[in-house]
Order: sequence, then C-alpha cells, then structure tokens
Amino acid sequence: MSDPTPKKRDAANYGTGHDDGLEPLVPLDVGKLDSVDALVSAMANTAFGGRRLGEAADALEAMVRDPSCFRVVTISGAMTIAKQGLVLCEMIERGWVQAVVATGALMTHGFVEGAGMLHFKHRASMRDEELFEKGYNRVYDTIELEKNLDDAEALLDAVLGEIEPGATICSHDLLARVGHMLDRNDVGRAILRSAVRHEVPIYVPAFTDSELGLDFAIHNRRRREAGEAPFAYDPFLDLEDFADRVRASETLGIFTIGGGVPRNWAQQVAPYLEITADRLGTGEPVKRYKYAVRICPEPEHWGGLSGCTYTEGVSWGKFVPESEGGRQVEVHADATIAWPVIVRAVIERLERA
Repeated sequence: MSDPTPKKRDAANYGTGHDDGLEPLVPLDVGKLDSVDALVSAMANTAFGGRRLGEAADALEAMVRDPSCFRVVTISGAMTIAKQGLVLCEMIERGWVQAVVATGALMTHGFVEGAGMLHFKHRASMRDEELFEKGYNRVYDTIELEKNLDDAEALLDAVLGEIEPGATICSHDLLARVGHMLDRNDVGRAILRSAVRHEVPIYVPAFTDSELGLDFAIHNRRRREAGEAPFAYDPFLDLEDFADRVRASETLGIFTIGGGVPRNWAQQVAPYLEITADRLGTGEPVKRYKYAVRICPEPEHWGGLSGCTYTEGVSWGKFVPESEGGRQVEVHADATIAWPVIVRAVIERLERA
C-alpha cells in the first residue's frame, strides 16, 4: 500500500531553469524596437500567443530558406474579400510557394478583386433584408456585390469559350486559364495572375462549393441547350498532379490559414502515397510534412478538423514528429492580424541577409 502522505519538496534540489537547459523569457521593450521583425523576434521570447507568433515566423523563415522544400499554402475563410490577397501574392512572387490549395469562394472573391472590381465595408444600420434587395451579399462586415459575381461569370464564360468542346477540366487547369486571362488584361496584381507568372498551381478540391463552380455548371447547361458537348470535370486530375509534385520533392512544408477542406486535402497526400504503396505495391516514397505553420482561431476541443493539432496529424502519418526533426507551430489568432505580421517579419529578415 502506498504512503498517502504528500512528498515534501527539498529546496536543495530546486532547479534553476538553466540546469535543465530552459530558455529564459525576456520582457518586451517596445520602445527599443524599430521594425516589424524586431517586434516579432522579441515576441518569440515572451509567452502565450505572442510567443507562438514569433515562433511561427521562425518556422516560416526556416521553411523558406530550405532549398529542398516544396512549400504548400492552404487557405480557407474569407481571406480575399478581407483584402489579404496581396499577402499571398507577395509569398508567391518571392518564391516562397510552390502550390496553393484554397476554397472556391476565396478564388472567386480574389478573381473579382483581380479583375478590378471592388468590395465594400458593411454598414451595420443596413438590415440583411435590405442588403438582399440591393444585391449586397454580406460576409461578416464586408459586402460582395451581386453585380461583381455576374461580371465574373461573364469573364469565366469567355475563358471557357476558348476551350475545346467536350474537354475534361480540373480546378488547377481552369484557374491557370483564368490567371492567364488576367495577365493579358493587365488589370493589376492578383493571386491567379501571380500564380501563372510563377508557375504555381492552385487547387480547389471542393470546386462546386463556390460561385465559380456554379458558373461552370451554368456554362455547361448552356452548352447542352445549344446542342454542344459540355465539359467534363475530373477532380482526380488535381489529386494526381499534386501527388506527382510531392513525389518529386525532397522535403515538404505547409503554411495553413484556417483549416477545412484545403488543409486536409493537402495533408492527405502523405497517407495517399503510403496506402498506394501498401495496397498496390508501387514502392511509393514515404513523404511527411517537415515544416508546418498554422494560423487558425479554432480550438481543438470542439473536435473539428480546423482545430485539430499537428500532433494529431502525426498519428495519421502526415507530419514528421518533432522528435524526428519536424518543426510545427500553431498560432491561435485571427489570420487578418497574424498572417501579415509574420510575412512582413520574414521579408525583413530575408532582405537583410
């Protein structure tokens, strides 16, 4: 039977922190900081969300500096209508990104912006019933005009009209065609335009869950009604194209905004290669994400995919464990606050090097 008496600590055995190699924290002295990088670097030596922000910048920097790393950005939520699209453009144009996985809504709103159309601040005094009547589609505190979506449909229709009737299409092929159209028209910077200029594929796994997907369906209906061959849509072309790029890469890194389908679709490539090897005997290489940074406010305890931790992903064979050299940082914050700050800090580091 164990002794129920609590054990008394011996002060002579108290550790100093240094004894065990613990890193001391440093007070944040904002008056002595002269750049975003200096602030973020200093935050890495504080606590809570501030430390996570600083560590995320360190992990992104390591990912970008690794020449063997195939870097994937996955992005969900309303980031383009929230005017964060140029942050992604900057990452693409600087060579930090080799593939993007996104929602169709993000690409739709980004296409609208890239074509020169505007989004507006929502005025709280306007009721949603009134917004509906005026063709103002509300995304939290921001407005997407229905007219924008009508104009975007006309542009997509023109792009589809250049494709051979009856062709089989996937998301990265179609979005590249849209990007080339934006590049020809030279309206301004846009995610799709930056992507085609830098040969970065953009995949939308749930393509039908978007305005662009609906526009594609309407285009096909028009074709059928006119007696023309409709386009086929094959999402597995996206899967295999992405898997081929991963197969050809030595090291993998993932930078995630939010969660949802884009995050899981990009992560599942590791189990896909593993079960292909096991079930088909193909000798597929073992691929895991070594670097991982995630910005998402979703908590783990709700049990949803967006909130699940990278350590959970280790159990699925998606990530290299930290004990084997994996580097994973999760920032529980609004991406419109954390993402630009992290990217700006790493820009300053690389430009100073």
